[in-house]
Amino acid sequence: MPCNVTRRSFMGLCAAAAVVTLGVPFFGARVAHAAGEAEAFPMPPLPYPDTALEPAISARTISFHYGKHTAAYYANLNKAVAGTPMATMRLEDVVKSVAGDPAKAGLFNNAAQSWNHTFYWAGMKPGGGGTPPAKVADALKASFGSVEACIEQLSEAAKTQFASGWAWLAKGTENGKPVLKVMKTGNADNPMTQGLTPVLTIDVWEHAYYLDYQNKRPDYVKAFFEKLVNWDEVATRL
Repeated sequence: MPCNVTRRSFMGLCAAAAVVTLGVPFFGARVAHAAGEAEAFPMPPLPYPDTALEPAISARTISFHYGKHTAAYYANLNKAVAGTPMATMRLEDVVKSVAGDPAKAGLFNNAAQSWNHTFYWAGMKPGGGGTPPAKVADALKASFGSVEACIEQLSEAAKTQFASGWAWLAKGTENGKPVLKVMKTGNADNPMTQGLTPVLTIDVWEHAYYLDYQNKRPDYVKAFFEKLVNWDEVATRL
């Protein structure tokens, strides 16, 4: 998608993407602003109704997780970049440009959490789970030996991430060849800050699952892979 679209066309494309596809609705695109427009990064709509992931994730959880937590990250991000050159950057470029700068920790947290959450929402779909398409299965087998081995490692990363954070499947290179890796990050951190490209994520902050699963994070992780993961979206990210 061109990086110089207007905010009006950006918002139209976001709405269309939410209807047509379960992929990320262009949340990384740069926006050119007209005078008086306040939001550099409008929060993309959910790619499904808030009841669509039940019973694995309840509408009540989504009302808080998307409607309040995700919304707050975007609101704080927009306040932080208003009137600055970052308001015209792509969101992932904002994340990478301020990562590791203690003076900009607040901006990093809100920018990364905005990115992470939008990426997370698009990585799930109603009736998800099941067998990944051949493109995904082949990639997982090449890096982990089998699809099951990858899911086991990713599940373990999600279950053992101490306190708040994320478990990731990310693309990198080893010996000049592409490879998929499992990793976990705390708080708002993201594989992009380590030169990797995210492919899939599981949010393991308590607000992602506590209303539905209480302290049983392993049950939430199991439901993610059995009922939620959007392997078709993973295929496009590969």
